[in-house]
Amino acid sequence: MQKDSTTIKSFKDLLVWKRSMSLVEIIYRITENFPIKENYGITNQMRRSAVSIPSNIAEGYGRKSSGSYSHFLSIARASLFELETQIEICIRLKYIKDTESEKLLTEIEEISKMITSLISKIH
Repeated sequence: MQKDSTTIKSFKDLLVWKRSMSLVEIIYRITENFPIKENYGITNQMRRSAVSIPSNIAEGYGRKSSGSYSHFLSIARASLFELETQIEICIRLKYIKDTESEKLLTEIEEISKMITSLISKIH
């Protein structure tokens, strides 16, 4: 597993983890404004998907093999795609404003590229 010991001492030093954590905060704020009837529906699903992204990046980092790290990064990327689909659903249901959705989808695309790049560096 490649880890640059001069700059990366913890998963918290990874830019992709930091950006994923910011995405979680954004998702929590946005879903606060969803209809109450969605508390156990799309709101819960989106929050779980968002939380899963930095959680799996961190868990993978803590594993002792590059194969495990790569596996957990793949799970993080899958959760990101799940979140992207949920955002698309919210756009269709008009739960998210166009300006919010554009920013979210752009950030998801960037995080996806970062995860893919990290996976390729590990191998």
